[in-house]
Amino acid sequence: MTVPWRLIGVLGLVVGSFGSAWQFQDWRYGQQLAEQAKLHAETLNQLIQAAATAQQAEQDKRLALEQRLAASEQTHFRKMTDAQRDQDRLRDRLATADLRLSVLLDATDVAKGCDVPTTASAGGVGHAAVRARLDPAHAQRIIAITDNGDRGLIALQACQAYVRGVTR
Repeated sequence: MTVPWRLIGVLGLVVGSFGSAWQFQDWRYGQQLAEQAKLHAETLNQLIQAAATAQQAEQDKRLALEQRLAASEQTHFRKMTDAQRDQDRLRDRLATADLRLSVLLDATDVAKGCDVPTTASAGGVGHAAVRARLDPAHAQRIIAITDNGDRGLIALQACQAYVRGVTR
């Protein structure tokens, strides 16, 4: 039996060319994959930097909002404390008879039978207006009502400032 050297040579040449083509394709695709991986990594890096910048901006906004709300809270607390102090001082003056509350009466309303003189006292500021003094207990209740109203208005202003601060 004779060995077909030509056939073996052709087969060797075909196998060698397939192997070198395979190697060439591997090298070419390897370069493309490396380039693609590099571009992918750069894109991811840009996305991470953009996300970090956005996160920092949001943190800065949050910090600014927290600072505004803290300042608003301090203002609210100061107003409440001042109002409480003023109300306490007024209540003490009413209790010690240092201050009396009075109301203006309608001088034209004679049907009520109120005969309060219309002359102003030497120390008064009524300028001849008809006035009536309130009982101290009633004055205390009126002061308590105005205290609650003042507190409510201060709380409302604080809530409005909070909403304005949050919605900016």
